[in-house]
Amino acid sequence: MTGGALRVIVVDDHTVMRAGVVALLASETGIEIVGEAGDGRAALGLVERHEPDVALVDLRMPVLDGVATTTEIVRRFPRTRVLILTTYDTDAEIERAVEAGAIGYLLKDTTREQLADAIHAAARGETVLAPRVAERLVARMRQPAQIPLTARESDVLNAVADGLTNAEIGRRLVIAEATVKTHLLRLFAKLDVNDRTRAVVVAMERGLLHRPAGTEGA
Repeated sequence: MTGGALRVIVVDDHTVMRAGVVALLASETGIEIVGEAGDGRAALGLVERHEPDVALVDLRMPVLDGVATTTEIVRRFPRTRVLILTTYDTDAEIERAVEAGAIGYLLKDTTREQLADAIHAAARGETVLAPRVAERLVARMRQPAQIPLTARESDVLNAVADGLTNAEIGRRLVIAEATVKTHLLRLFAKLDVNDRTRAVVVAMERGLLHRPAGTEGA
């Protein structure tokens, strides 16, 4: 292993595609491919054995698919960031991956430079979305403009108003922290806001949230 290089595994059931990704990253300084797998179950073994910084994971695979693999990696090996790399950009696939805990979602038409940059960003804990994926996610979450909050979204919003962190909200509602993030994304889109405090203020203005006098959102 090169000193300081990010340790990466590539998980894809298509042998040619997997080999292509490995070859694409072979010349990248600061990135070392430490393993390859053709299904999610084999990927978990690689993560346990090599403790990579980033796992590049396809979505549709035999034995254990990308979402299930992501869920297991996030649960069992939280130091490994999961970056989805797939050809599928449907709303359902994107949301499932985000809810499972993937830190990023890229499409297979990404360039070598974009892929390398995304790996470094993911290793730093930054969310990475392909532009087309980000556009689809935002567009879907903003349509229609006035969508009533679900019961769970109201629960999350009340917890935000109580000043709880995502982890604390997850414990209160007995849901995964990644699921809390998904609910927050949907809340932000429905309320047309960009932060937690503004979400509470707008919700109160619209009569969606009622707080005792003097109580402020976090």
